[in-house]
Amino acid sequence: MKWHRTRRLGGALIALTAASGLLLTGCSGSSDGGGKSATDSRYDGSRGDGSAPLPAPEGPRNGASEGEQDSRDIAPEPDYLSTFALDVDTASYGYARRTLADGRLPDPSTVRPEEFVNSFRQDYQRPDGDGFTVTVDGARTEEKDWSLLRVGLATRAAEDSARRAPAALTFVIDISGSMAEPGRLDLAKKSLGVMTDRLRDDDSVAVVTFSDEAETVLPMTRLGGNRGRIHDAVDSLSPTDSTNLAAGVETGYETAVEGLRRGATNRVVLVSDALANTGDTDADAILERIAEHRREHGITLFGVGVGSDYGDALMERLADRGDGHTVYVSDEEEGRKVFCDELPRNIDLTARDAKAQVAFDPETVAEFALVGYDNRRVADDDFRDDRVDGGEVGPGHTVTALYAVRTRPGTDGHLATATVRWLDPDTRSPHEESGDLETGALEESVWSAGRGLAVTATAAYFADALRSAGHRGSGLPGAPGLGELAERADDLAARTEDEEVRGLARAIRTADRLD
Repeated sequence: MKWHRTRRLGGALIALTAASGLLLTGCSGSSDGGGKSATDSRYDGSRGDGSAPLPAPEGPRNGASEGEQDSRDIAPEPDYLSTFALDVDTASYGYARRTLADGRLPDPSTVRPEEFVNSFRQDYQRPDGDGFTVTVDGARTEEKDWSLLRVGLATRAAEDSARRAPAALTFVIDISGSMAEPGRLDLAKKSLGVMTDRLRDDDSVAVVTFSDEAETVLPMTRLGGNRGRIHDAVDSLSPTDSTNLAAGVETGYETAVEGLRRGATNRVVLVSDALANTGDTDADAILERIAEHRREHGITLFGVGVGSDYGDALMERLADRGDGHTVYVSDEEEGRKVFCDELPRNIDLTARDAKAQVAFDPETVAEFALVGYDNRRVADDDFRDDRVDGGEVGPGHTVTALYAVRTRPGTDGHLATATVRWLDPDTRSPHEESGDLETGALEESVWSAGRGLAVTATAAYFADALRSAGHRGSGLPGAPGLGELAERADDLAARTEDEEVRGLARAIRTADRLD
């Protein structure tokens, strides 16, 4: 594994740099005899955004200093760039495990490989301050010339609760009739009750409920001296009628703005099964109603999904477009983890509108494909356009992206450079960090690689199999069938003694049995 951190120029717009001697003249990609370019991959290497390759820039782009090179000096036409918005969602994996435990295979449309991958702890090196470190590594698959390349991004560790900025959290809680099912509203109430005792005295909480209409049950209230009042508000919640999620979100943001605290982290936390059936049920229409609140006040959204029947697509769209992320909670233990550990610890933001761009070297790479991130793709020329939406990331987070890469036989040298770009959450000044990888780092098998890379590969193979026809095999290179994949996961769990991996192995075995 090679970890590389470039110099950091506060507020400067840093262009990707290439290794000496890798400047390529000419705009057409070389061929390895098969007539394929990078975007011809049979593993669907298309970027998915429909954008054409850009012409080489005439001068330094977006404030880059003279003498610095642009991404396209590394990745000329045909396009060897891949660009996407960062995503720390994990709901897809949590919901898939719940569905499998209920004896059903998940609907392929709810399976997002990046959320499977990002559900597992990674031990990337972390930066000392705000921003990211960039880790790039990889290993070969069982298929000739094909490897899996991992891009790992990590923020600083979360601070002790006593040192973070105060939080102003507006909980928007679904109390519609469908929330009466065990494991929905009852789970939310238990989790919120425990969380109320964990938050600091200078934190604030508001509670909004919604069914056919929305109501502010508790305006923004400081925890200090008011915990009993907050407990009473949570304990009083009971399921009623239909699900007007739009009214709940709109009222939640209005309540958050009314109770806005300067110098605090202001966030809306939506707890719902997202089975909207009244009012606006389209995510974009809902987001349009709160657009001014989001833009003017920077209030972020944290979606918590519950229930065996779950409106996955709506919740995911709301979080992605609403400057936030989603998790899925299926039991009391997961609820405690999300509300009592993850939410209080990760209230702050360290990066806004974060995007990543990977530039593959056409002299060593024949084709490539990004695994997942289907609805997070960004046009390559929008990487440094800070008006284009990216992802919001907090302290203690890691983001992993996996690529299938076919290398050109007999080539050696620079393989790829990965760059992450983000805006400071307070000043909105842009920053970048980069890391790179050489072909020599791909000698090890994915199955004998370290825990992080091996788990990433296993989770990606599993997700791809679940959303493929018949659920029997992944379309990724070197993919084993579900039975063999379960054995690989069992071996990995035994080698690492990791309970997370044991859970993954159990889920794979269940899917194999149900298919």
